[in-house]
Amino acid sequence: MKRKEPTFKYNYVMLLDDNELDNFINHKTIEAYHFSKNIYVNTSSKSALEFLNNLESSALADLNIFPEVIFIDLNMPMIDGFQFIEKLNSIVSTKINKIKLVILTSSINPDDKERIRNISKNIQFFYKPLTQEILNQI
Repeated sequence: MKRKEPTFKYNYVMLLDDNELDNFINHKTIEAYHFSKNIYVNTSSKSALEFLNNLESSALADLNIFPEVIFIDLNMPMIDGFQFIEKLNSIVSTKINKIKLVILTSSINPDDKERIRNISKNIQFFYKPLTQEILNQI
């Protein structure tokens, strides 16, 4: 008897966090709840931006393999989550309205939430750890 393929909410998501343990845990959570069939993992904003730029500018652009959801940590070295979002707009301007941006942070600074709201009302803001309840809200 053939095993039934699970149903996934999304085909592609991206995790962006400089903490590899957080990425590992979030990856397992996404898999466990069948949130996404494919998960891209990046530990730096620079590598994530390069990856997305390559997807956007290559022959792969027509394959619909662009992440539908990007989970973004705010506190990262070099290019933080805020700067990532600003730079993301210039790379994927045609797709930006189709991507759900989700802040997943351990920051307790209340200014961070307000700063994200000022960037866009469409960006969701959650505190780590990633849970089934959070996934259900996305």
